[in-house]
Amino acid sequence: MINAIRLLVTGFLGVFLLVPAAFSQETHTSEQATFQVETFAKGLERPWAMAFLPDGRMLVTERPGQLRLVDADGNLRSEPVPGVPEVAARGQGGLLDIVLHPDFENNRLIYLSHSIFGEDGMTTAVSRARFQDDRLEDLERIFTAKPFSGTTRHFGSRLAFDREGYLFITVGDRGEMDRAQDINDHAGSLIRLHDDGSIPEGNPFVGQEDAKPEIYSYGHRNPQGLALHPETGVLWEHEHGPRGGDEVNIPRKGLNYGWPVITYGMAYTGGTIGEGTHKEGMEQPLLHWTPSIAPCGMAFYDGERFEEWQGDLFVGALAMTHLTRLEVEGQEIVGEERLLEDRGQRIRDVANGPDGYLYVAIDASDAEILRLVPAE
Repeated sequence: MINAIRLLVTGFLGVFLLVPAAFSQETHTSEQATFQVETFAKGLERPWAMAFLPDGRMLVTERPGQLRLVDADGNLRSEPVPGVPEVAARGQGGLLDIVLHPDFENNRLIYLSHSIFGEDGMTTAVSRARFQDDRLEDLERIFTAKPFSGTTRHFGSRLAFDREGYLFITVGDRGEMDRAQDINDHAGSLIRLHDDGSIPEGNPFVGQEDAKPEIYSYGHRNPQGLALHPETGVLWEHEHGPRGGDEVNIPRKGLNYGWPVITYGMAYTGGTIGEGTHKEGMEQPLLHWTPSIAPCGMAFYDGERFEEWQGDLFVGALAMTHLTRLEVEGQEIVGEERLLEDRGQRIRDVANGPDGYLYVAIDASDAEILRLVPAE
């Protein structure tokens, strides 16, 4: 059980209940660094994504539909942030990713991906709002993936802004794999929008009949990782395969990443999928995992606490319960190391902290956020 500290605050501040951080530490030795694992925050329910505010506080989405605020010292506010959109918390759906606008300090805009209900089932949506006085205001939906579907899986939902200010959104194939090859269907694609949800004129399928103009690339299965390379600004993506065939890609404008025509995975029933692993006109992944690690969340480390890790790509693993460190040279992956395997925890998200440490969100009903710090 988590001990609560009740603080009585006079005046207009009212009464807040804070859950104190417990900085327990474990020391780990890896190929390039010796580090300690601290329990930074506790008491979260199915956290899906983390975003740091300029003042060092952290916003955390919980899949059942709540947005939580964690103080810079690790204290979890007991009351959820008001004003979040209504979500369809069914199956793999719910309140999912969160990202701050690149000019957040001036416009206070945050973006949330989430699943919603409609007459024809569920789909992935993105809403934006202003974070003012620790609440969301002026909430508006800026994207809805179409068509809706009766399934409750593969929503994708990772968000990222690139250096040109475009907003990228991943949409999974919704468990209906052939949809990923249909460019008149948002499922199984990477979406590119302006920050207000409008469609860039430079998108590859703008003006093309029977194509969704929001699509940037397609042939993706269930992408749950997006990250910009800290030096080049190139966008990297990863996605779940079926039984094997998880992929790391660099998505390019208008290109087809093959699912389900080509894959390194196999059907859950044991049979083959598609036409093999290669086909002309379809892209190869930079890396694939077989058996599947179920990748989720990713971040290039760009802090100063771990000089040995700078530029490395960190990926969470749900099925294989570890944190993967990938060594990157240019646009190639040249090495891999698995960390935190002994903990046996499903890792949902990875983020760089403003303090230079690496943060990891655990997927559990009573979950914690871990912080990796150099060993003393």
